[in-house]
Amino acid sequence: MAALRPAGDFDRTYEQDMSVMRKPWHVWLTVISIAIVLVVPMLNNFVSQDWLSTHAYIVSTANQIAYTVIALQGLNILTGLTGQISLGQASFMLVGGYISALAMTYWGLPIFVTIPVAGIGTGLVGLIFGLPSLRVKGFYLAMATLAAQFIIPWMTRNLWRDYLGGTSGAIEVPSPIVFGFATTEVTRFFYISFVVLLLTTVISVNIRRTRLGRAFISIRDNDLAAELLGVNLFGYKLRAFFLAATFAGIAGALKAHSQRGVGTEFGYSLEESIIFLGMLVIGGMGSNIGPFLGAAFVILLEDAALWMGASLADVFPEQGASLLTSFRPIFFGLMLMLFLIFEPRGLAHRWELFKAAWRIRPFAR
Repeated sequence: MAALRPAGDFDRTYEQDMSVMRKPWHVWLTVISIAIVLVVPMLNNFVSQDWLSTHAYIVSTANQIAYTVIALQGLNILTGLTGQISLGQASFMLVGGYISALAMTYWGLPIFVTIPVAGIGTGLVGLIFGLPSLRVKGFYLAMATLAAQFIIPWMTRNLWRDYLGGTSGAIEVPSPIVFGFATTEVTRFFYISFVVLLLTTVISVNIRRTRLGRAFISIRDNDLAAELLGVNLFGYKLRAFFLAATFAGIAGALKAHSQRGVGTEFGYSLEESIIFLGMLVIGGMGSNIGPFLGAAFVILLEDAALWMGASLADVFPEQGASLLTSFRPIFFGLMLMLFLIFEPRGLAHRWELFKAAWRIRPFAR
């Protein structure tokens, strides 16, 4: 939606029109927010034993949100900007995790080298599954990308078993060492995830402001009109698949190192790919803030579902096993259905309405 501003507030230069942080307080708020995020993991040495578990939960959840947002940013480029549906994002994360783990284990590369290598390697794999995008689209393209979700896990279980874990389904990932410090604790590894998240956010935000991003949006809105205007549909669709898989590979590398393992037993199933699409719908497809809102909302919702199931399991111990696992899909499915009915443009649209009402106060209704 177009930005609503008070009368007289308009851009006078091209730099103002293209700026992301439009006001000085935007810069200060961003700096303060980053400072708070950097300080919170250090508080484990200052909190009491009663709050230690809460602090560990906050940091581990923030780390999970960070690499999930990165995967959603890639999916947002492919689905939100380009309009190409993909059901294989979780499998591309699996590829990135394996590439980073094997590069660190057998080549001895540092994590800040293995993460880009994992991203580029996964991007090349994504190109293979993006080839059908020239011939098919919509539901048929979703079925074509679904092949990645079956082929890649099968290959990790049945090929190169000495390196990929074989039927055991996973391999151990070494703990990365950064500037002489071992990141065995999630409080330390969070900083790696956060720095990578900042970089991917800058890249994803600026993609839509370039010729590449405008070509993606034109394909999403009307691919026939875009082709008549000179947009190479096949070339730009492949670039979108490459970027989406690259972001997924980076997210998979971070997930593998933070969990100290990678494999099919660590959650790279078709269900995860569907949840990623649900996160994007809930957060707001095609928006910059959508991946952040969607990932945080769904992850916290799943934790709330797990807490409710554990609470009810204490009351009804004879049904404890089913209660622990039943609320997660129920909560997610219910929220997704409600958003599709009442807020199809996601939380990002509601956030834009709130900002517009704040700008034109006290005249906002």
